[in-house]
Amino acid sequence: MEDLIGRGREAMSLFLGSDQARVDEVVTAIAWSIYQTENATRLAKQAVENTGLGNVRDKVTKNQRKTFGTLRDLLRVRTVGIIADDPQRGIVQYAKPVGVVAAITPSTNPVATPVNKAMMAVKGRNAVVIGPSPAGWPATATTVDLIRKELSRVDAPADLVQVLPAPVSKERTQKLMRAADLVVVTGSQNNVQSAYSSGTPAIGVGAGNVPVIIDSSADLARAAQKICASKTFDNSTSCSSENAIIVLDDVYDAAMEALVQAGGYRTDPSEKSQIEKHLWINGNLNPRLTARDSAVFARAVGLSGAAKEAQFFMVEESHFSADSRFADEKLSLVLTVYRARDLDDAIGIIQGVLGVQGRGHSCGIHTADPEHARRLAEKIDVVRVLVNQAHTFGNGGSFDNGLNFTLSMGCGTWGGNSISENLNYRHFINVTHLSTTVEEDRPSERDLFGSYWAKYGK
Repeated sequence: MEDLIGRGREAMSLFLGSDQARVDEVVTAIAWSIYQTENATRLAKQAVENTGLGNVRDKVTKNQRKTFGTLRDLLRVRTVGIIADDPQRGIVQYAKPVGVVAAITPSTNPVATPVNKAMMAVKGRNAVVIGPSPAGWPATATTVDLIRKELSRVDAPADLVQVLPAPVSKERTQKLMRAADLVVVTGSQNNVQSAYSSGTPAIGVGAGNVPVIIDSSADLARAAQKICASKTFDNSTSCSSENAIIVLDDVYDAAMEALVQAGGYRTDPSEKSQIEKHLWINGNLNPRLTARDSAVFARAVGLSGAAKEAQFFMVEESHFSADSRFADEKLSLVLTVYRARDLDDAIGIIQGVLGVQGRGHSCGIHTADPEHARRLAEKIDVVRVLVNQAHTFGNGGSFDNGLNFTLSMGCGTWGGNSISENLNYRHFINVTHLSTTVEEDRPSERDLFGSYWAKYGK
């Protein structure tokens, strides 16, 4: 571990004097190492072979889309020298590196997440050591090898990006966390808690369990198409994948028909029982069914012939119950459906779902009424509320919304996290504030206390 960190520090010292143009060139090299179709495809195939999670087609899309979008964001900001100058306040801000970053990454995204974090870390002139999951290590190691080759091609220190050597274990990952200057964790909440207790400054992200409302004014066909595309993308490996939808009563039947037309299968009570029996084993999700193709899932659960042709499976609940397993995150092509009397009832169901898991993460609504979206944002303690969007494609940044591209979504203190935004470059820089004197800004006592005195007296 000392060797890894030492090599990272040496690479940082060689890179520290780089100007913004050079830093951006090196970040672009990291992006290009995976964005190339040949590499994106090769790595997607290896990720699925190693982990059995997701599918190759969508992982190729994820590898390229997330990398492209993140590069767009990073090339638009400064992280070298003066990054802000406010003469009125007499404050000039200078960006500085945070140090060697331990980037802990999940088995669900053993390629896209490491590259995403490496780009952000190097943008801040840091070095990064990737700590992958054991299952994802081979794909992550290949990814890092490709990054290092591209760094060498542009004459940048290859040790700016390293990977924790195999065999990866909990103990070795914890040692990496303790040795680094900053820990950034995406993945299991066990890893997040380990990072917070490592003694090293840490940024963790919370668990997903996304609920989405379809209200009476929604374009039902478009909503259904977006939900299907989002739910089925990479076989629901994303923490932003819809896990529950809440449909208002007066459009329930029409919305369910639209979802069927989009590719959903409406399970009957016996099939619902079959899903529950097989999807959970001793209270835990069955790894043989999470993030699997729909046909594989249908056969394993014993669903009918029609179900085998569907893209995802809808389980209808007569009412919300925190004790139902279907209220939790499912990491599979199973979508829980609730029927709500009105918007207030739907908001109450969302609060219940997020109380089971996913508090702070996100929720969404399909609506033509902006006031409904605003009311949802006011009532629900989440970092992101998406309106008329395919959640998986919008939550981690999109080309048609203003969220930063990322694969790591902070959930605020609601989700036990230190950040309440998408992980981005700002989390990988320290800032020095140069303060000079300005014209005195001292209001009178009456300016500050006048209204209070008038109401309550002195």
